[in-house]
Amino acid sequence: MGKAKNVIGLDIGSSAVKLIQLKPTKRGYQLQHFGMAPLPPEAIIDGALMNSTVIVSTIRELLSSQRVKHKEAGIAISGHSVIIKKITLPAMTQEELEESIQWEAEQYIPFDINDVNIDVQVLTPEPTEQGQMDVLLVAAKKDMINDYLAVVQEAGLQPVIVDVAAFCAENAFETNYELPPKDTLVLINIGASVININVLTNGMTAFTRDISMGGNQFTEEIQKQLNVSYDEAEALKLGGGSSADADSVVPQEVERVIVSVSETLAGEVQRSLDFYAATAAESHISRIYLSGGTCKIPSLYKIIENKVGVPVEIMNPFRNIEFDPKRFDPEYIRDVGPAAAVAVGLGLRTPDDK
Repeated sequence: MGKAKNVIGLDIGSSAVKLIQLKPTKRGYQLQHFGMAPLPPEAIIDGALMNSTVIVSTIRELLSSQRVKHKEAGIAISGHSVIIKKITLPAMTQEELEESIQWEAEQYIPFDINDVNIDVQVLTPEPTEQGQMDVLLVAAKKDMINDYLAVVQEAGLQPVIVDVAAFCAENAFETNYELPPKDTLVLINIGASVININVLTNGMTAFTRDISMGGNQFTEEIQKQLNVSYDEAEALKLGGGSSADADSVVPQEVERVIVSVSETLAGEVQRSLDFYAATAAESHISRIYLSGGTCKIPSLYKIIENKVGVPVEIMNPFRNIEFDPKRFDPEYIRDVGPAAAVAVGLGLRTPDDK
């Protein structure tokens, strides 16, 4: 019996599709395939797939350009349609938990219980003195999951794992960094339209929140305030900008817009962390790690660091992953690394994972 192969990590984000395949080795993991392809701005809005045809063809192109033969894939979801709650229940067996969770979940989920898929993970290995246990409850709307599964199947893959973006980034982090047992860390994955916040205490999730903001806010504000096209605004955001219509833009103006949006975004992050601190016994945060394509905006991490008052580091999800420099340009891998965190987290999974 050979060990099950890792699934293809397929991160269908609102600005790009990222595809990865990792191979377990004696020393850790080795990169087999990795590719990214942009999606048009309106293909995915608020996590809903608006243009399935374009998404399917983008996945197919990635599969053929990367020459991927493997078929089993894992995908990630986040945003409004996903609810993550840490709840405390009386200690019970896994079977009892699975029987009672529908009923328990109804109290915590703002959707009709019949419209969601539910999963639970027990966080405390031993019941507390009060005979209770902490459980992570995840519920996701069935219709959204079905839309994602449909595009993956239509692209010729077999979806076997549906994960939550915040937990994928955590998987990627744990493979590449030491998790200090006593510290509280925050992982913040900043995509084009959603920010996933995951607070880890004693190596376990203590709080999560998805904020409907991200890199698109920068592009839209640059476009609006500096009167340039969407593509130009996108280029200016990342420090480029080449056409005549960008040449008339003063760099200080771009910087002003970027700083202003960064302040708003950092304010939202701080509010979430204040909310966590108000409910947690031990809330001292030792470090924040940023991932996601938007974390490359130069002033953003500094502004978050100043606002929250905690050291911020950009996460490298390829830090402990071996790759052949003849096949993968090290400069490119370093450059896109932060954007690949969710994909890497998915690529670490095997089909038979719980």
